[in-house]
Amino acid sequence: MKKALRFFEQTKPVTFKYYKPEKKVLGRTMEQQLRFAACYWHSFVWQGLDPFGGDTFQRPWHAVGGDPMKQAEMKADVAFEMFRLLGIPFFSFHDRDIAPEGATLRESNRNVRKIGEIFEKKMRANKVGLLWGTANLFSNRRFMSGAATNPDPEVFAYAAAQVKNVLELTHELGGKNYVLWGGREGYETLLNTDVGRELDQLGRFLSLVVEHKHKIGFKGMILIEPKPAEPTKHQYDYDVATVYGFLKRYGLEKEVKVNIEQNHALLAGHSFEHEICMAHALGIFGSIDMNRGDDQLGWDTDQFPNNLPQMALAMYHILRAGGFKNGGGLNFDAKVRRQSIDPDDLLAAHADAMDLCARALLIAEKMIDDGELAKQLDARYAGWKGKLGREILGGKVSLAQLAKHVEKNNIEPQPRSGRQEKLEALVNRYI
Repeated sequence: MKKALRFFEQTKPVTFKYYKPEKKVLGRTMEQQLRFAACYWHSFVWQGLDPFGGDTFQRPWHAVGGDPMKQAEMKADVAFEMFRLLGIPFFSFHDRDIAPEGATLRESNRNVRKIGEIFEKKMRANKVGLLWGTANLFSNRRFMSGAATNPDPEVFAYAAAQVKNVLELTHELGGKNYVLWGGREGYETLLNTDVGRELDQLGRFLSLVVEHKHKIGFKGMILIEPKPAEPTKHQYDYDVATVYGFLKRYGLEKEVKVNIEQNHALLAGHSFEHEICMAHALGIFGSIDMNRGDDQLGWDTDQFPNNLPQMALAMYHILRAGGFKNGGGLNFDAKVRRQSIDPDDLLAAHADAMDLCARALLIAEKMIDDGELAKQLDARYAGWKGKLGREILGGKVSLAQLAKHVEKNNIEPQPRSGRQEKLEALVNRYI
């Protein structure tokens, strides 16, 4: 019988102060509202490297010279032990997170499938679902000039074959979504880049993914994760609005939605809630990567969330729009700091983040139940519910008719206060 790997000091499930999975919040349980997921890459793949230093974590499955597939199996054992201790309902992965790359794509895909068989058993035994799967189309040298946007069509074909395997595995494991992150889908310099050609390539690639989704009967969402830069200087999926424009151009706006990350929103010059509201307004809200950036560092630090007011506002806007309707959730795309080397630091980081999000959920519930924020917003736009507002938006008046209306009635509109400070103070009272 296989001996269990002892990794975490804690052996009993984590206890929480605020997160009560079965507690009802706005008609659904906390577990249903939050739909937490742990990511494979930062939690079990990252070794604690940075540009100036090497492995600080020294996990057993990172050992040089070990059998890569045995290490992958060990990693799966530890991952599902952490999922069990946290009571977390979902996880997420890239293909290269869960299994080593082989000498050929056939061998690489076979490795992924073998670990997928292990996942299937562990998921059933631990009652853990797959929030989403994705293919790593950015780490290998072949993708240094992009995957879908690569100047070489053979790289495009290789990436397509890799995605086909992971999309099918995601479907077979009951995954709720499939994510495409364009880490290298952008450019470093326009001197060697044909932007129009690369956009057409990316549009065709995404169309192929959507076509295959329908062919195999996958019911989950296809998601794009916006990010403005890093690793490339300028990425084509810059922010939610940019992604929508791209989807609209290629007729994919009804097929593809977005997976929004807090840290990426900040890098694009936006707030987290801006990107959430924009996605809802454009009809492409899908799922959330929950993390945070560092205000003193202008790059993607992927830290665990700990800003309660920020999370409360994010949850408020998610809940006001109906919550996660189509299989999305809160995926902890976050990593412990490279000095947090004890395995239990990883466990504590997830547990504390889950509790923070649950506390934010309760605050958002107060905001919605009280209704004052919504009341103030409705009052500000009340005129658009009147006769003139309805006629303007309904296309029933022309520019000339509007000019005549103003002149005939001698209209001189008077500004009204936006009451920003009052609303900010109101939010602070909820918190």
